[in-house]
Amino acid sequence: MALQTSPDAPIPVGRVSRLIGGWIDRLGAVWVEGQITQLSRRPGAGVVFLTLRDPAHDISLSVTCFRSVFDQVADVVSEGARVVVHAKPEWYAPRGQLSLRAAEIRPVGVGELLARLEQLKKSLAAEGLFEAARKRPLPFLPQLVGLVCGRASAAERDVLENARHRWPHVRFEVRNVPVQGVHAVPRVVEAVQELDAHREVDVIIVARGGGSVEDLLPFSDERLVRAVAACRTPVVSAIGHEPDSPLLDLVADLRASTPTDAAKRVVPDVGEELTRVRQLRDRALRCVTALVEREERGLASVRARPCMERPHRMVEEREERIAELTGRARRTLGHLLDRAESELTHTHARVVALSPAATLRRGYAVLQHADGSVVRAADEVAADEELRARDARGEFAVRAVAAPDAVVPPA
Repeated sequence: MALQTSPDAPIPVGRVSRLIGGWIDRLGAVWVEGQITQLSRRPGAGVVFLTLRDPAHDISLSVTCFRSVFDQVADVVSEGARVVVHAKPEWYAPRGQLSLRAAEIRPVGVGELLARLEQLKKSLAAEGLFEAARKRPLPFLPQLVGLVCGRASAAERDVLENARHRWPHVRFEVRNVPVQGVHAVPRVVEAVQELDAHREVDVIIVARGGGSVEDLLPFSDERLVRAVAACRTPVVSAIGHEPDSPLLDLVADLRASTPTDAAKRVVPDVGEELTRVRQLRDRALRCVTALVEREERGLASVRARPCMERPHRMVEEREERIAELTGRARRTLGHLLDRAESELTHTHARVVALSPAATLRRGYAVLQHADGSVVRAADEVAADEELRARDARGEFAVRAVAAPDAVVPPA
């Protein structure tokens, strides 16, 4: 039932606190899951104080329990562990503070953690965050390497020492953050985002020196996985040792088995690169030398050919061939002319022998009418007709007279 209050008739704070306590006392016990962020066990005290936190929503509640309850799980529960607590809400009226009174504490088993991680893994994989097409290649020689690791940790030492041993001039931008416990995820996410925004950072390494499944839970947190997936800078995951495989390994652009392996994969070895350069230079020299020698042999072979050794020889051979063909042509033409001359001589002799002029030279003459037509028969000539007579030496005029008797040619 709501209280009837007004500015003129307020109620005291103590009554409000008692009313809240009475309402909370009516609540039953509940099972609560969370992560232990603070644990206080004072020597000789019969009560243990701890803080239970929800990493997903960043909400914390104070929890108290008798030492006998906590001692049952003291060997397997520490700060950062995930537990399930059966507790009843309590209201401490003098301070106005809500807490839980735990009657039973159960650590979350590894099998249950792995099942939850597997479910998260499938969910993120369905979004495509682990696809190989999203992976970006690492730069060959990074000028500035971002490193996220624990302060003064073995992982930091392994990465820095091995990288500088391989390439002494490599520079690092180190961000020391908690890599375990309740503050690990937000601090690692903040460090990764800060290095990703740094313009000179070419690659980011997230390193940790291994641990149990519970210790590596921050590197399977969904917030960290999404932050790495959103990075524009290539990210290398170097969490733990070979068997360890948090979800960060799947979303990172490269997974290194150890921090030492990360240093080897990110920074090239100057000695190896110099050796490789020498090998490539020697191979190039051999290739060029072999090419020059082959071309020299080919040039020598070409120069040894007769046409190159005596360039005028081909002209001389062609000149001799032309002279030979010219002589043949002249001889052939001479034979043809001689044969044609002989045939012409014979033909001329036959023409002369058969010519009418030759007949005329034997005493014959040709009579022609005035129009030039030849008189072929006597009856073609009229009396007193003037005719032209043509002999071998010229022509002269004649006149036809009537014949005493007509001569009839024989039948």
